[in-house]
Amino acid sequence: MMAGALNGIRVLDFTHALGGPFCTLLLRDLGAEIIKVEKPGSGDIARGRAPQTKANESGTFIMLNRGKKSITLNLKTNKGIDICKNLIQKADVLVENFSTGTMEKLGLSSQEMCKLNPGLIYASLSSFGHTGPYRMEAGYDPIAQAMGGLTTLTGYPDRPPVKAGPPIADLGTGVFVALAIVSALRHKANTGEGQVIDISMQDAIWLFTAIEFASNYFIEGVIPKRYGNAVPHTTPSDLYTAKDGFVIIATLEVSQVKSLFRAIGREDLINSPFCTEQKDRLKYRDQLDPLIENWTKTKNMQEIVEVLKKNDVPCTLVPSYDMVCNDPQLLSREMIIEVEQPLSGKVKTPGSPFKLSKTPGNVNFPAPRLGESNHEIYSEMLGYSEQDILQLEKDRVI
Repeated sequence: MMAGALNGIRVLDFTHALGGPFCTLLLRDLGAEIIKVEKPGSGDIARGRAPQTKANESGTFIMLNRGKKSITLNLKTNKGIDICKNLIQKADVLVENFSTGTMEKLGLSSQEMCKLNPGLIYASLSSFGHTGPYRMEAGYDPIAQAMGGLTTLTGYPDRPPVKAGPPIADLGTGVFVALAIVSALRHKANTGEGQVIDISMQDAIWLFTAIEFASNYFIEGVIPKRYGNAVPHTTPSDLYTAKDGFVIIATLEVSQVKSLFRAIGREDLINSPFCTEQKDRLKYRDQLDPLIENWTKTKNMQEIVEVLKKNDVPCTLVPSYDMVCNDPQLLSREMIIEVEQPLSGKVKTPGSPFKLSKTPGNVNFPAPRLGESNHEIYSEMLGYSEQDILQLEKDRVI
């Protein structure tokens, strides 16, 4: 098995639910050791999330926490805080996604912990960040989607706005935090210095929406609208109805528009205003989309895709979710794998997107049982005896 790019990096994971665990999952895929610190008795709230296997293990928890080590530690006890500080001195990275101010109340603030361990990379993922007027406000993925501008731009112009289906604020912010951590590790390798990372879900969603829409407002003073399944900056590019479902057709270049017109038997439009550059075509969106759909409605999805692909027009049928879960492309790239859970047996989970030739992402690990690594971490890393560990359990510290 190839070594991971982050082999030798130790991460203390004080995260729960989705965004934080997704960040540390990516680091684990790349080889880091992730020590997941959980509340005794209950652990990460995602452990109780449905659906669950027959052995009462959450599918979501398995996906987000495979390959990590789980320890329990009661951070509301003085002894628990002392143990935590000892762990922090032996860590390279700390990741937390508590509400702003929580770590400070526990005596585990970034300032204090970075004094304790000057090489520590202390990463925080939160709804609104640790600065600014909203910093103390609670928030979850739907709130961040709205406050970052995504919700108002999603859906159809004549209907209420909708949030994105996947928890893109949680997961997208997790990616940003993981990238920031890898960058901070590079800086540490050069200088020996740790640093504090403060990334918010609102910031991440704002960046996602701004790339596509902010120029409308900043340059033209126009508040962008919802476009449904259409692409704001080009046409024809939309979801179209077929006899047995839906297809996506996405054109960008003039040559692709010409190919589309040939494919649908409308060569007469090739020299029309419908076949001009992007910015000029946009004014004809309301005429172009019905024209395309009049053709797609007469054919089956597969027939449409075959005709358009022969003409080099980017397109796809819209697969049902079970089709996606059995997609030969995803399967060939090992993006759907099975992990062997000691309690539940084989469980399907997403694979790693990290296709590196020397240090690829490694995902062939189960998710841990709550406190599974208590004896390993407290004995081998901190030097506690078996009797010490039993006493900590008795005192409900771990």
